[in-house]
Amino acid sequence: MRKPRLPPLGALRAFHAVADCLSFKRAADQLGVSATAVSHQIRLLETSLACRVCERSAQGVSLTAAGKTLYTGTQRAFAALEEATAQIAHANQPPALTVTTTSNFLTHWLVPRLADFKAQFPQIDLRLHTSVERVDLTQHTVDAAIRYRETPEADLPCTLLHEDRFILVASPTLGIRQLDDLRSVTLFHVEQRHVPADAPDWSHWQRLYGPPDLNINAGLRFSDETHALQAAVAGQGVVIASQLLAQDQLQRGVLVAPFACSLPGARYYWVTGEDRAEREDVVALREWLLRQMASA
Repeated sequence: MRKPRLPPLGALRAFHAVADCLSFKRAADQLGVSATAVSHQIRLLETSLACRVCERSAQGVSLTAAGKTLYTGTQRAFAALEEATAQIAHANQPPALTVTTTSNFLTHWLVPRLADFKAQFPQIDLRLHTSVERVDLTQHTVDAAIRYRETPEADLPCTLLHEDRFILVASPTLGIRQLDDLRSVTLFHVEQRHVPADAPDWSHWQRLYGPPDLNINAGLRFSDETHALQAAVAGQGVVIASQLLAQDQLQRGVLVAPFACSLPGARYYWVTGEDRAEREDVVALREWLLRQMASA
């Protein structure tokens, strides 16, 4: 048996809209055409099927038995077409770029600069992840990492972004001018720093710069550098902090670095997998980071 010839797609689309709305006018508005054009498509459909599919009366539009059967079919057909179109559109979208880093780096350095990145690369779907645990890039849960290390990773492509230093910072309201002034202010200690190996702490500072009688065991202890910096901005004490992470507060003048002295830090590396190293969005973010770090 020969398959029946299908009515024109435009006529089926017009009928589907009419059946949805039970109104020629609302169907026309939905399709962005005139009511006359919808009427024409319905007549074309009825001619093709050799039967009526809807009835118009003073009370509105109603479907005939044939129209109800056809509407059941167009619901399935157009739902399938919409799903297929959505799948194709999703497949053609660029992949999301997921990057993991430390909470401190994200808060103090990356977030304040994200507007610039999005302005330059609005098409990149950037997703940011923070974790105290090292994320295994070979598992493909993230695409790249910004890591704070002393040496590059041997088994993954690494790009050196920045070599950090640690400096003493405090609120300008404390009026620190010379090293002896440290005796009269509260020292902030940031614990759980695992890199660099020679910790940038008050013991290291005193060993290099003094003053020799500074009570380095006194003060307040923080498990997070962000909280220590916030307390320093509030004028509650002094902290030895990453120069990179304190950069924005220094530029705004809410913190000052009263001494040229500094302690060595570790390095920020861009790390990704071999299979993603040359992906367009990965390269774009890496190069943007390098430009931003160059001005730090």
